Amino acid sequence: MSHKLKDHLEKIKDEVSKTDMLDESQKADSVKRIEEWVIEDKAFGTLKNELTEMSIFFEKLFAELGIE
Repeated sequence: MSHKLKDHLEKIKDEVSKTDMLDESQKADSVKRIEEWVIEDKAFGTLKNELTEMSIFFEKLFAELGIE
């Protein structure tokens, strides 16, 4: 996994913990999925799709981070 991708994932986890747009269950589920993807080193696109299906928050966050 590239260093840039790891940086993005850490930023995403940080933003997940700070947001009021997700409830605690969604936050926990999101962080769990991100950590699993880091460990398994799977394609980021699949993770992105899973997260954006969970909440519009992620679409906004990815746009802010410049992730297409």
